[in-house]
Amino acid sequence: MASEKIILGIDPGTTIMGFGLIKVEHKKMTFLQLNELNLKKYADHYLKLKLIFERTVELIDTYHPDEIAIEAPFFGKNVQSMLKLGRAQGVAMAAGLSREVPITEYSPKKIKMAITGNGNASKEQVAKMLQSLLNLKSLPKNLDSTDGLAAAVCHFYNQGRIEIGKSYSGWSSFVKQNGGRVKK
Repeated sequence: MASEKIILGIDPGTTIMGFGLIKVEHKKMTFLQLNELNLKKYADHYLKLKLIFERTVELIDTYHPDEIAIEAPFFGKNVQSMLKLGRAQGVAMAAGLSREVPITEYSPKKIKMAITGNGNASKEQVAKMLQSLLNLKSLPKNLDSTDGLAAAVCHFYNQGRIEIGKSYSGWSSFVKQNGGRVKK
């Protein structure tokens, strides 16, 4: 792990895209930025996607993050909402890829678990824990921005860990899937 890096965390959405940035120096994280892109006033879904792309590129060009952590869409009952959320996530990812910034996705449960120790924690619990961890003086009205920040902090906590959920049939399978981690 590099001794210094910046991580951009994004909570994609077509109503509000939350984002947060942390700086990591010598395995210690510090708060940089927390904000949101409010898209409520725009009716055109394609315009919203364009604005998400442009704002993400602007964040990358301004802060030069070394990595991006993004919250993956959760599975809901409304297919149209899922489709729109997936598009928003894809556009934010495309912005990162256009600037060649590595991207890691995390499920909402994994992010909540990393921050609070409880995969079913509320947005308020996550925000309060971030406030404590990063010495934030106050919290924003909308908690979408703290969700973006939580993705960045989750990524920091999960650096260099084996991905939970991957299964290996034996050592040869592990070595084949993790060649860069094995010294020969």
